[in-house]
Amino acid sequence: MSEGRDDPPLSAEEELTLARLALDEGDLSHAAGHVAGALTRAPTLPEVHETLTRLAAASGGGVDLFPLHQRAFVGVVVARAHLLAATGRPDDGLELLAAATGHDPRADWAGVPWVISPELPERLDPERVARVLMQVCATVGDPVPRADRGPLSPYLVLARNAIAVHPDHGLLLGAASALARRLGEVTLAIDWASRGVRIQPSKLGEVWLGYAYRSAGRTRDALAALGRAVEHDPTDLAVYADLAGTLADNGRLDEALDWIDRALARDPTFDCAVHTAHRLRFQRDGDVAHLVALADFVRDHPDDSHEHGDLAEGCRSRPWLGQITPAAGAAVAVLRHALTEENRGHGATVRLETLEPPSAMRTVATAVPGLRVEVAAVGDPDPREPRWASDRPLWRWDGTVPAPTVPAPSAEAADRIRQLAHPAWPHPPAAYDTAVGLATLSLTDLLGLLVHPPTVPATGMGRVLAGQDPSLWVRCVQVWACLGLLHHRTDEPWPESTRRRVLVDLVWGVEDWITEAALFALVTAAWVDPLVRADVARVVAERLADAAAVARERPVPIAVSLAYLALATPGLDADTATLAGELISRPGPRRPGPLRRLWARLTRSRRRP
Repeated sequence: MSEGRDDPPLSAEEELTLARLALDEGDLSHAAGHVAGALTRAPTLPEVHETLTRLAAASGGGVDLFPLHQRAFVGVVVARAHLLAATGRPDDGLELLAAATGHDPRADWAGVPWVISPELPERLDPERVARVLMQVCATVGDPVPRADRGPLSPYLVLARNAIAVHPDHGLLLGAASALARRLGEVTLAIDWASRGVRIQPSKLGEVWLGYAYRSAGRTRDALAALGRAVEHDPTDLAVYADLAGTLADNGRLDEALDWIDRALARDPTFDCAVHTAHRLRFQRDGDVAHLVALADFVRDHPDDSHEHGDLAEGCRSRPWLGQITPAAGAAVAVLRHALTEENRGHGATVRLETLEPPSAMRTVATAVPGLRVEVAAVGDPDPREPRWASDRPLWRWDGTVPAPTVPAPSAEAADRIRQLAHPAWPHPPAAYDTAVGLATLSLTDLLGLLVHPPTVPATGMGRVLAGQDPSLWVRCVQVWACLGLLHHRTDEPWPESTRRRVLVDLVWGVEDWITEAALFALVTAAWVDPLVRADVARVVAERLADAAAVARERPVPIAVSLAYLALATPGLDADTATLAGELISRPGPRRPGPLRRLWARLTRSRRRP
C-alpha cells in the first residue's frame, strides 16, 4: 500500500474541487483519483463521502473505478471499502478498512457511520468480524498509546454491536477481548474473554483470557489461563514462552526458565523459546554470552515467524550494550555545572588536580569559552603520551592545552553524522547496521570527526545536549565515527585490514574518549562476526589491564567505561571479566560532593575582577 502520487499533496478541499470538475465533465477516472486523494487527507469529512456517492451513482456502483493492484494507493483501498459496503458487501469493505488501518493506524479510516451502525452486524458473518478485529490487533501496539486510540475506537464499537447480535460466538468474543485490551478496556476484555471460553473452550480463547488477566495485574489468574491453553495444545510452544515471560515479569525466574526448557526440549530451534531463553538467562546471571548467542541466532535465522524484541530488551539502558556511558571526570562535572550557572561560568577559573582527557578539555573550552581551566599536575604516566606508539596521532599538546592534528571533516561528513549519531541503540548489531550510512566517508573525514565534532543537530535531542551536556554529543559523534570505520574497506580481510589497524591504533592512542569509542567499535565487530571474536577479546583484555595498571598510579577517568566495554565483549576471558568487575565496584579516588559544592570549591577566590 502506498501514499499515492509523487506530486506535492493537495488539501482535501482542493482534491474535492478537482473531483467535482471532473465529474461535471464526465471524466470519472480522474474524479475517482481526486476522491481517493481527498480520503487520505480527510477520511471522515462528509463532503468527501457525498462526492464519492455522486461518483458511485454516475458509474453504476463505482467499485471498478478503484481497482486493487499490487501496490495500491491507500485512498483507493478506502474508497473501494466504502463502495463495497454500499453495494451489499460490508464484510469485504471491513477487511479493506482494516488493511488501511494496518498501513496507518493513526488515520481515522473506520470513523464513518456505516461501520458503527448497530444494524451492520445483522449483515455480517461473525467469523469474518472476528478476523477483521484480529487483523487490526496484529498491526497495533499492545497496549496502544492513549493518544493513538481514537482512530481505533470504531472497531471497538463494531465489536460491541457484533457481540450484541452474536452473543454466543466464542471466536468473536475472544478477538473483541484482544482489541479491548489493547485500547485500555481491560475489564471489558476480561468479561468478553471469560464468556468466550465458557461458550467455546479453546487454546486461543484461554490465551486471550490470560493476556486480559495479565493486563489487569491478575497474575495468578493469567498463569492459570495460560496453563489451560497448554492443556488444550501441548505442542504450541509460543504459549510456553508467554508463560515464561509472565513468570519472569513477576520475579519467578526459575519457574520461567523451567517452562522455556520444556519448550526447547520439544524443539530446540523454536524462535520464541530461543529468544525468551537467552533473555531470561541473561537476566538471571548477567553473562553477555547469552545475548551474543541470541544475536547469532537472529543472524542465522533471518526468517523467524515474527519479529522479537528480546535482544533489544536485554541490551536496553545497559552501558555500551544499548547506550553510551556518560563521561566521567572532574572536567565534565565542571562543564555540566557551569551550564547551570546564570553566567555559564564566564569569567571564572577552575583548577583541576590532574590533566583530563583531551576530548574533555577541548569540550569544556568549546562549550564554555569564558571559563579558564588550570591544571595542578599532569600525572604519571603522562596522559598526553599514547599508550603505544601511534601511526596517526590525533592530538598535540601545548602544555596542558590540546589541539587536533588532523583537518576538520567535510560538510557532507558533518551532515551525515548529524543524521545518525545518537546516544542509544537497540543492540550492537543494530548500531553496526545503522552505521552503514557512513560507509562512503573517507578515512580522513572519519578521523576528522573524532576531534572536530560538528555542531549539534537542529532537533529536540540536539537542543537538550547543547544546553545540558555537550560532552554527550561529542561522545555520540566519536562513537558513530568509529562505527563508520567498521564499514571502511570491508573487502579487506580483518587481520590485515585498514579498519582494524586504525581502530586498534586509536585504542592505544592518548587516553581519551576516543579510546572508548574505538574499543566499542571493535566490540561491535565481535558481535557481528564470530571470526574476529578471539582477536577483539585479546585487544580488550590487554587494554583493560593497561588501564588498571595506570589507575594504580593516577586517576583514569575512562577506566570504568572500559570495564563496562569489557563486560560487553563476546568471548572475554574470566580473569579479565573479574578485573572489569573490580574496576566497576572499586572505590575510586576521593570524589567531590555535589556539583554545586564542587563548583564553589574549584572557583573559590579565583574569579577574575
